[in-house]
Amino acid sequence: MGVFSGKVVAVTGAAGGIGQSLCRYFGSEGATIAAIDRHESILPFVDSLIEEGISAQGAIADIASPEAVSRAFAEFKEIHVLVNNAGFSHQMTIGATDPHNWKHHVEGNLNGAFNCTHAILPQMVERRGGSIVTIGSVNGLFALGDPAYSAAKAGLISFTKSLAMEYGRYGIRANIVLPGTVRTPNWDRRAQGNLEILQTLARWYPLGRIVEPIEVANVVGFLASDAASAISGVAIPVDCGLTAGNIVMARELTLEDF
Repeated sequence: MGVFSGKVVAVTGAAGGIGQSLCRYFGSEGATIAAIDRHESILPFVDSLIEEGISAQGAIADIASPEAVSRAFAEFKEIHVLVNNAGFSHQMTIGATDPHNWKHHVEGNLNGAFNCTHAILPQMVERRGGSIVTIGSVNGLFALGDPAYSAAKAGLISFTKSLAMEYGRYGIRANIVLPGTVRTPNWDRRAQGNLEILQTLARWYPLGRIVEPIEVANVVGFLASDAASAISGVAIPVDCGLTAGNIVMARELTLEDF
């Protein structure tokens, strides 16, 4: 029996690198996976999960649309755990971002998480229990580029704390995980065009490397489980030490290699 046997875990952005890892993690712990993504690739991915012996059902939905979210979640009778994982970034600087793109990023990264949470809260309230874990970013803590994405991720931290405060009385816990750079297929593709990019990034991380998707899933799984039954409203970096301090600056200030 797995930790999540008998539970339904909904994962948004399930077809992406972190999303796939989340689905496999929860599936390996006995959960039934409600996999949601705006891309049609979610359907063959769900088929692959089923072939691996994981109970799963997929739905195509753009979470920026409240109507699409309502239709998608209507396909699943119960949701015990919601993982707000979906997110994206395409505008690297303020100068490259116009009002339309700013709105697009906030809709997809912040409002989408609200739409999904809004859709499942009534049943969690009625059941007097549930766990909501959101995937934020260290960008929500510091200015690290991607300003529209970063602003949305900062908003997710505040949203998570509000959820924890208002819905704790119903036995609903809300937490947020803040990954640093994660080795997803997108980063692997970027690395093909620039073989040194990941080594350049690794200089900023005290552990000397970037994060693997399963390392994010492990923390999400803990927060969603009964092992974290007294934890709600926290924002946990999963970043190979990035937010501990500026190691590159520290080395230059001290003139030492540590």
